[in-house]
Amino acid sequence: MRRTVTLLVMLAVGLASPVYSQSGGGFHPSSLEVTWQLVDNHYQDRAQFLSVLTLKNEGDHAIPPGGWSIYLNNMSGTDQTGNVEIEHINGDLSRLTPTSSFGGLEPGDSLEVDIVAGGSALNISDAPIGLYWVWDADPRRGIPVDQYSVKSPGNQEALDRGPQDEVPVATPATVYSWNSTIRDIDTQWLPRVFPTPASYQASEGSFTLGPGVPVQYDPMFRNEAQYLSAELKKVFGIRAPLTTENIDGKKIILQQGDTGPEGYELSISPEQVTISASRPAGIFYGIQSLKTALPPSSWSATKQSIDVPALQVSDAPRFGHRAFMQDVSRNFRTKEQILKTLDLMSLYKLNVFHFHFNDDEGWRIEIPGLPELTTVGGQRGHTLDNHERLQPSYGSGPHPSYPGSGFYSTEDFIDILDYAAERHIKVIPEIETPGHARAAIKAMDARYRRLMAEGKADEARKFLLRDLDDTSEYRSVQGWDDNVIDVGLPSTYRFLAKVIDELQAMYEQAGAPLDRIHMGGDEVPSGAWEQSPAAQQLIAEHPDLQSTGDLWGYFFRRVNDMLQERGLSLYGWEEIGMKDALWGGETHSVGDEAFAEEDVQVDVWNNVIGSGDEDLAYRLANAGYKVVLSGVSNFYFDLAYQKAFPEPGLYWGGFNSLEKPFSFIPYNYYKNAEQDVMGRPLTESHFDDMVRLTKEGRSNIVGIQSLLWGEKLIDGERQEYMLLPKLLAMAQRAWAPQPAWARGNWSAENREQYQQAWSEFLNIISKQQLPRLDHYAGGFNYRIPTPGAILRNGRLAANVQLPGFTIRYTMDGSKPTTRSTRYIKPMAVSENANIRLRVFNLNGRGGRTITVSGR
Repeated sequence: MRRTVTLLVMLAVGLASPVYSQSGGGFHPSSLEVTWQLVDNHYQDRAQFLSVLTLKNEGDHAIPPGGWSIYLNNMSGTDQTGNVEIEHINGDLSRLTPTSSFGGLEPGDSLEVDIVAGGSALNISDAPIGLYWVWDADPRRGIPVDQYSVKSPGNQEALDRGPQDEVPVATPATVYSWNSTIRDIDTQWLPRVFPTPASYQASEGSFTLGPGVPVQYDPMFRNEAQYLSAELKKVFGIRAPLTTENIDGKKIILQQGDTGPEGYELSISPEQVTISASRPAGIFYGIQSLKTALPPSSWSATKQSIDVPALQVSDAPRFGHRAFMQDVSRNFRTKEQILKTLDLMSLYKLNVFHFHFNDDEGWRIEIPGLPELTTVGGQRGHTLDNHERLQPSYGSGPHPSYPGSGFYSTEDFIDILDYAAERHIKVIPEIETPGHARAAIKAMDARYRRLMAEGKADEARKFLLRDLDDTSEYRSVQGWDDNVIDVGLPSTYRFLAKVIDELQAMYEQAGAPLDRIHMGGDEVPSGAWEQSPAAQQLIAEHPDLQSTGDLWGYFFRRVNDMLQERGLSLYGWEEIGMKDALWGGETHSVGDEAFAEEDVQVDVWNNVIGSGDEDLAYRLANAGYKVVLSGVSNFYFDLAYQKAFPEPGLYWGGFNSLEKPFSFIPYNYYKNAEQDVMGRPLTESHFDDMVRLTKEGRSNIVGIQSLLWGEKLIDGERQEYMLLPKLLAMAQRAWAPQPAWARGNWSAENREQYQQAWSEFLNIISKQQLPRLDHYAGGFNYRIPTPGAILRNGRLAANVQLPGFTIRYTMDGSKPTTRSTRYIKPMAVSENANIRLRVFNLNGRGGRTITVSGR
């Protein structure tokens, strides 16, 4: 589920520095300018990187030699100069303090701190973030360091991780090569409905849709008729009239038909539009297909009328579970942003919103009776003890503010449930347990302290999530040493029952469906519970528990019973379906078949190419689990699009380009896995010993899920940049029928089919869907790709991944704008030319600028 982070050995703070008062010497942190730059990703021929953090005094007073610290997220390692020491606090928070070797910094002077850390730093998301200053004399106050910038590395070689790294840097020439197989297809040959329907036939003529066209509906589709009327108001400025009577003239008809649960038939003729389905969900999806058949500009301004091309569609989804997972714990998303995301999901027929609302860094839903969950667990800022708030994470800074802080009131959450239900989207809440639970643990600690101060000892202990006498030592992959709920405490189960009951009450109030709750279940670090008296007592009292390792199964059996008592089923990450087995003297994770009999559903995220666990989803499906394909290699949309320093995102599971979700083959994803996460070609025999789906296993693949983890979602625009257009490729795979190219083994014909399908998809999204999203639901800040370009023999050639988008260029060093010269065809340029190129969408918004130089 989560990225694997290389844990680094941190140095403890050395000799104590002298204490300086905040006003001593007159220096103020607002005068500090900090820059960070990557230098080398294979420093000293080892798996470590070198970067430089430069501190410059822009003020009129000297920076004192001690008495201060700089806190920051996302930085670790050791300073090679000896002027500062870097202490790991917890999670991704560290503190930089001057050593006795640092003699202060006079006005105008700079200090370069050479930092060596394990692992790699390949893009801007690896830079330190959230810097703030703290005086020793005023330790509870953090002062933001506002003058901070990240410099690009001096050369592309800095991104080379050594001989094992064969992932190419996305240079203009490399991108040009990638784009070279893409064909431009005239829009008249493109289907007007997306995702690709099971059956599509264009017809002659068009239907003129205007504000007076009524919607005639069967009474069982009343909610869908009201939804359609409201959607047409966004186009025409007024609601469409509604009627259950059979009327003459031009109209839209919503009627009963003979289809599957989510299937529909859509007929558009010059006389009328008819949507037929057996269930309301089918009518709803027919409405979405009608909307995608409208011209992309329909939402750009109020229209008087629109001509909709005639067509015939018969359609149903390939998978019943078409999900998007949103992480709001690491960085919060407002209610308005969630509603906008639900609009996007519904347009492309996704029907499950997996709501990851709590984790180590935040608890985001108000739970009546447990106020600390949000007053403490929903806030981040500078703290010495995590009593009033959680510590800063992911650059949230010293003061509680968006997006590090925030939560949904019960009313907000009910609004979200209402909105989703209207769009036939099921919201599945995730209560992360027993790991990834630091926010809840610290919140219940705060509750304990409050009630103990009031003399209410029994009430204080009622919902504690940790054994106060536990001395266990562990470190999670995200760097936490205090994020695991104690499964030996009775109060743990009282807490979970309380949260589940309150969530159920909200769903009942909203009239929204709830049949499963996701209970997390991943990444509990080794060492947890080993020194917990409560856990050890539980083991002693239960003969079937032989060791701490057995507590995992015990916990989820109890959680499963708790859910079943409430009419709910268990859902979790793949680990809840696994157990340890010993053979050949080694421990291996194998499917726990006993749990599969309990209607347990799992998200399988681990298909990391080259890990040896690529077949895990198939193993669990064959064992009887309901499996949602959530593989990191294809559907973790927080992974960077490509290897380029300005490109944000993680890459521990590889780089996740637009083509990764498009090329996914659900029942045989081995076929398109040709390289490991380091870009090295796989051997022909790599998958020979891996499990294939059985007939029963195939029936247990219930769907596909795309996921957007929030560590790097520093604002709303970053959210949409990472999400789009990749979500469109995922929607295509979850809804559309199996394409011809996915069948059998690769052949010349097969690859030609793939290239044609890839080109068609790119033309559809660039000429129809992305122009629609420029205005739909307020518009989306989707990623605009960089152009490909080569300069050879005095001639410049350029291309773009999205046909129909425009390349513009300058040769005077300025950034291209919509007024810059448009690139049309290869052209001659001077030998010393320095050309800057940029792609613009149909709405005139530009992507990132690249430079091609003849020097």
